Amino acid sequence: MPKVLITTGDAGEVLEVLHPYWRLQEEGHEVHIAAPSRKRLQLVAHDGAAGFDTFTEKPAHTWPGDAAFGEIDPADYAGLVVPGGRAPEYLRLDEDFRRIVRHFFDRDKPVAHISHAAVALAPLGVLAGRRTTCWPACAPDVQAGAGTFVDEPVVLDGAMVSAQAWHAQAPWMRHFVELLRSGVPAAV
Repeated sequence: MPKVLITTGDAGEVLEVLHPYWRLQEEGHEVHIAAPSRKRLQLVAHDGAAGFDTFTEKPAHTWPGDAAFGEIDPADYAGLVVPGGRAPEYLRLDEDFRRIVRHFFDRDKPVAHISHAAVALAPLGVLAGRRTTCWPACAPDVQAGAGTFVDEPVVLDGAMVSAQAWHAQAPWMRHFVELLRSGVPAAV
């Protein structure tokens, strides 16, 4: 089975990192987690606490990164997963992250992104002319990157599948697995 790369860093959303990690392994894929540096990552959990206008962030599991972005040859991977959380805020500044993401979009390889990942993708221009979803508060980032925000749980656009948040992880990964299998978009 082809290898799949997950890109994240400290403050990556735990559910958005580990669900795809295990789900793709269940399908038989070799899955690697890459981050700015090879280290044990501090993932976080976001929770809609009562009385808050936004989510709160709490430390969750730590998880070992398999490689630093600079060690990754994206040609070795069939698909890319970009989780959300706060990590995308600083990942978008990393030149090796940018190189990896552009490789997948330039070659129309399967890409799955969720929630706040759009914050890292939009400035790279890879969402331009595409329909995508994300956490609704990130819609202005999609629009600033010339993409079209679609307020749906999951959106499929060619080889890219996006999801708003945790509630959509099952269909998000189902579509991504189908893209990896056939390269033919599944109906959303």
